[in-house]
Amino acid sequence: VHQLKEVDREQVILPDTTLDMLERNVIKFVQQRPRLRELGMSTKKGLLFYGPPGTGKTHTIHYLTRALPDHTTLIVTAAQVVFISEYMTLARLLQPALVILEDVDLIARNRDKMDDPFQESLLNKLLNEMDGLTQNVDIMFILTTNRPESLEDALASRPGRIDQSIEFPLPDEKGRRKLIQLHSRKITMSPELIESAVSRTEGVSAAFICELMRRIVQYHIEYSNDSIIKQEDINHALDDMLHKGSLFNRVILGGNVSCEVIE
Repeated sequence: VHQLKEVDREQVILPDTTLDMLERNVIKFVQQRPRLRELGMSTKKGLLFYGPPGTGKTHTIHYLTRALPDHTTLIVTAAQVVFISEYMTLARLLQPALVILEDVDLIARNRDKMDDPFQESLLNKLLNEMDGLTQNVDIMFILTTNRPESLEDALASRPGRIDQSIEFPLPDEKGRRKLIQLHSRKITMSPELIESAVSRTEGVSAAFICELMRRIVQYHIEYSNDSIIKQEDINHALDDMLHKGSLFNRVILGGNVSCEVIE
């Protein structure tokens, strides 16, 4: 049993086009299910969330589970796909249901790149379970991946399994500003410092900005007794994350090689 985070709509910082796609394909689709069923349309659905690590795929899933409180949420990791039949039994019994398959590329990569027959058997098991659902079940699949190009075509390119793919891009300038404002709600950060942080974090992930704000506050607590963030707090945090560590450190934190620190 997972303890999911409570994520409100205002905490989901994504491009407007992505948010519109989510609303239309998840929340509005669920609202329209009764009428779709009356008109003989399928009420099951498959979505693929893809994009670089740290761009908010899992965060958004937490929001969707809150936005659909009457749905049972079943989260299946790659290691648990061997039990997909049991999960699907639960989904049918407890529908309406969301079935989340995280990092689906680990078991659903292109068959030509599979290392052993067991991987292919897991993929076939997943495909068979998705195909075995009747059209009138209230079950929605959400699959996530950082590597959509590696997915098996039989999964990713066949309507009825995946009906819509939704990209989660790295945050643009507007998105970075919203993320910094979101994570600085309990501290005092001037508009000028917010813009400084925005301009110096081009190309980073949402997860990077979350960690950056924590480190900014850590430095501030270390050197000051007030609650007003200063420029040197930002400088110290960015220097640690992008320059004092190795290039690998920059990559795992979701930072862009071109990010600049001003001494």
